[in-house]
Amino acid sequence: MTVAGRTIDFWSLFKRIVGLAIGAIIYSAGLNLFLIPNHIIDGGVTGISLLVQAVTGIPFSVLIVVLNLPFFYLGYKRLGAGLAASATFAIVVLSLCSSYFETLTPATTDPFLSTIFGGIIIGIGVGIVIKSGGSTDGTEIVAIWLDNKSSFSVGEIIMFFNLFILGAAGFVFSWNSAMYSLIAYFICSRMIDAVSTGLDSSKGIFIVTTNYDAVADAIVHDMGRAVTRLHGQGGYLKDDKDVLYCVVTRLEVTKLKQVVHHIDPSAFLSVFDVQEVQGGLVKGKSL
Repeated sequence: MTVAGRTIDFWSLFKRIVGLAIGAIIYSAGLNLFLIPNHIIDGGVTGISLLVQAVTGIPFSVLIVVLNLPFFYLGYKRLGAGLAASATFAIVVLSLCSSYFETLTPATTDPFLSTIFGGIIIGIGVGIVIKSGGSTDGTEIVAIWLDNKSSFSVGEIIMFFNLFILGAAGFVFSWNSAMYSLIAYFICSRMIDAVSTGLDSSKGIFIVTTNYDAVADAIVHDMGRAVTRLHGQGGYLKDDKDVLYCVVTRLEVTKLKQVVHHIDPSAFLSVFDVQEVQGGLVKGKSL
């Protein structure tokens, strides 16, 4: 459907909304059933909201919306309406779900178990939100904005914010809470990376061979993988040579090596990690 000169894919929009809602619900469950009852906090605006709640008694479900809105307005100005709308929707769902989950009995009162499983669950939730094009933390938007105005990277700015916020938990709750919060934050960050970039453990491979036609044909027909042929030049002899590039799963690396070395035993292969892959199959798909 076309509206005001723009084509709207309602199926993609529906999948985005569902992903944002599911991610926010999972995130809220991890916070309210594991972390918050044990005085363990997350980083970013969520952590600030939890600290303010502990000091003032204002409900977390209210603070998470009020404190994030200024950041999302900045995001609207800097990064566009799409991200701002997606982030606002995710935060509203998080707020509504938090008002429900906080009335339930905590999943565990063991701070160690809460740290491990809470970090995993909120990491999955935030990863789904990010993969759906949203955000649950306004400090990320501030970091992107400050990146253009300072010599620090986005990651360094976010780390500074979070170390300050998580360290403050030691003064508001206890230093045990601060240390548990740091562990939960580390686990959460690893899970966010795993979910948002994919779990397929894909590998990119560069193949330098003189028999590029035969090797490319074998990869396409024997493994059902697409191959891209790049034109290159040797650094020492300055001779022209072609380089093949393809992406396979971790389990297919050994088979690909066998296929290549069966044709050209002297072929050079470079294998590296690929974070996210779409397409690349030949069988049942178009190249």
